[in-house]
Amino acid sequence: MASEFIAFLILSTSFFLFISRAGAYGLAPAASPSSPTDPFVPFSPTASPSSPTDPFAPFPDGVPTPAPAPVPPPSSAIKAGYWFSGINPTSINLSYFTHIYYAFVELDNTSFEVVITPSDADILADFTATLHAHQPPVKAMLSIGGGGGGGDTFASMATNFSTRSAFIKSTIAVAREYNLDGLDLDWEFPVNPEKMASLGDLFMEWRDAIAREAAETGRPSLLLTSAVYFASHFFLPSYTPRSYPTDKMAVSLDWINAMCYDYHGAWNKTETGAPAALFDPKSNVSTSYGLTSWVEAGIPPKKVVMGLPLYSHTWQLKDPADHGIGAPAVGVGPGNEGVLVYSKVVDFNSENNATQVYDEVTVSVYSYAGTNWIGYDDPLTVTTKIEFAQELGLGGYFFWAIGYDKDWSISQRAWDAWQG
Repeated sequence: MASEFIAFLILSTSFFLFISRAGAYGLAPAASPSSPTDPFVPFSPTASPSSPTDPFAPFPDGVPTPAPAPVPPPSSAIKAGYWFSGINPTSINLSYFTHIYYAFVELDNTSFEVVITPSDADILADFTATLHAHQPPVKAMLSIGGGGGGGDTFASMATNFSTRSAFIKSTIAVAREYNLDGLDLDWEFPVNPEKMASLGDLFMEWRDAIAREAAETGRPSLLLTSAVYFASHFFLPSYTPRSYPTDKMAVSLDWINAMCYDYHGAWNKTETGAPAALFDPKSNVSTSYGLTSWVEAGIPPKKVVMGLPLYSHTWQLKDPADHGIGAPAVGVGPGNEGVLVYSKVVDFNSENNATQVYDEVTVSVYSYAGTNWIGYDDPLTVTTKIEFAQELGLGGYFFWAIGYDKDWSISQRAWDAWQG
C-alpha cells in the first residue's frame, strides 16, 4: 500500500506540474478526454548440444541456465528510432539518433531461425555501413517480429528449450554477419502468464549466449533490447491478466522500449481519443501510468525508454461543432485506415486551414477541419513528455517510425530537449 501511495503522489505531482507548465503557453484547454478503449488488437525440433567450446552450446534440458551477471544501464541517453526500407538509409538525418532499429525480420515457423530475405540481405549491409560511417557512429540494431503477426510462432519457439536455442544461435550469427550492434525482440504480445514465463527464460538464455559468444570471440557484446507493451502488466478487461517477467528482464536486457502509443484508434470508431496521452485522469491508459508501472515493477529507470509516435489516429466527427477529445464520431478520418503520418498531418492542417488545439490535461494535440479530426504529438507535446521522462530518471526515448517526421522537426526538438 505504501508503494501505491508513493506512486500516486509522484503521478499527481507530475500531473499538476505539467498542467501548470502547459498553461504557460497560453493555449486554450480542450474537452475532457474519453473513457478508456482497448488500445491494441491483440513443432519442436530437438537440437543436439554443440561441442563444449562452442559459445552457442546450450545447456542440456533440465539443467538451468546460470543467471547472467546483471547488465548495467546505458551510460548515456538513448535517442532511437525504428526504421524500415521505405526510405534509403542515406536519407536519414543521423545527427538526431544514437541507435536505429532495422524493422523487421521474422523467424521461420519450422526451424525458428531468423529469416533474412534477399531484399533484407541487400539492405542490411548498406544500413549498417551508413550508420557506422557517421560521426559519431550510430548503433545499428536488428528488430525481430513486429506488430504484423507472428505471435504464434514466437510462442512456439519460446516454449521449448531446444527451439529457443536454435532461435538465439541464429540471431547472434545474423548480427555478426551483418556487423550489427545489437538485437531487439518485438513480440506483440505473449498472451498468458505461461507465455510470459517462457519470455523470461528466453531473455536469460539469450543474454547468456551473447555473453559467452563475446568471451569466446573477443568481440564487443551485442546489445539486447525488447519492444514491450506500454505498461508492465495487461489490465484491461479484454485481456487475460498477466505481467512481464520483469525480474529476469531487469538483469538480462540492456533496456526496454515501452510502446507508449495507440491508446485510441480505429478499433473504436464512435468517439475521438488522444492516441498517446501523457496523462488521462479517467483511466490508466496513459504514458505516465505505463512508464511508472515499469519502474515500480523493478526495471531500473535508466533501462526504461519511452516510445513516441510520429503518426496520428483520425476520425470523422458526427457533429463538426462537437470537436473535443471524446467527441462522438462515425468512422475513421483521413489517412490509411485512420492513420496519418506526422508529415501528412502538417500538410493536412496547412491545406485545410485546420484548427489546432493543445490539450493541457492529457498533453496531446488535435486538429479539426469540418468533420475531420486528427489526434497526434507535435514538438510541444514531445518536449513536455521528455521533461516528464527525465524527471522519472528514464534512459531515453525512441520514435516509431523514422521517415514519418516533417523535415526532422520533432526529431530535432527531442534531441535538443533531452538534457544530459
